[in-house]
Amino acid sequence: MAKVLGLDVGDATIGVAVSDSLGWTAQGIMTIRRRNVNTDLSSLRKLIREHNVSEVVVGLPVTMNGRPDGQTHKIIRFVSILHEAFHLPIYTWDERFSTIEANKALDAGKVNRKKRAEVIDKIAATIILQGYLDNKNEKLAVLEG
Repeated sequence: MAKVLGLDVGDATIGVAVSDSLGWTAQGIMTIRRRNVNTDLSSLRKLIREHNVSEVVVGLPVTMNGRPDGQTHKIIRFVSILHEAFHLPIYTWDERFSTIEANKALDAGKVNRKKRAEVIDKIAATIILQGYLDNKNEKLAVLEG
């Protein structure tokens, strides 16, 4: 079955997570170091093929009051590029608290600063994707129930 890819896109890195084939759980798989759009797309294309991805969820940064800012517009442009390159459904998901949650998880695990920098984006992508999957599955349960 097809999977969902979750992305936490920043200026320097892209955290990547993928769902299980049933679409219930998210697992962080890697952090891509960004170089340029073509290299980013090549890396993502490989992951989409490897994991049989049918849709992509991208964390959408907004201000605490839910309004767009400069980073929001960058991500919307990137989402447009992804859609054009891959011809897959590309969704955005509010990522306001994903980095905070990721840091709390790393604090609980007593992860040191060096290791934290290596995994924070991957964990944020996992949180973004899990939120999307939980919401999607809740809606399906209501429709079925």
